[in-house]
Amino acid sequence: MTPRKIELGQEGEELAAAFLKNQGYKIQERNFKNNLGEIDIVAWDVDTLCFIEVKRRTSELYGTPLYAISKSKQHKLSQVALSYLKYHHLMNIKSRFDIVSIIRNDQGEECVDVLKDAFDLSSPYSY
Repeated sequence: MTPRKIELGQEGEELAAAFLKNQGYKIQERNFKNNLGEIDIVAWDVDTLCFIEVKRRTSELYGTPLYAISKSKQHKLSQVALSYLKYHHLMNIKSRFDIVSIIRNDQGEECVDVLKDAFDLSSPYSY
């Protein structure tokens, strides 16, 4: 990954965290990593723990960020989320996967949106 892409990703995560706080989310952790992978943001939305993937695009040339998470990425996020829940003894709480989409419009402004409950933790991925 180029330094510029890393910088764009970090800026996107800053925008996403600020947006989520404005929406009432309580940020628990950022860039949670373990040997299975990484989750950009872990946050509480009232009584639901949200595992949030941030996707940022400078244009829609290659599609919208909301739909840029492949099945294999969903599987990886599911594994990391399950390990997080197990480690923190939170297996009995409500949780979900959200996606924060950031895209630059024609005027150069960053448009931020969140897709709540973007995908399910399906049984093939459960422990």
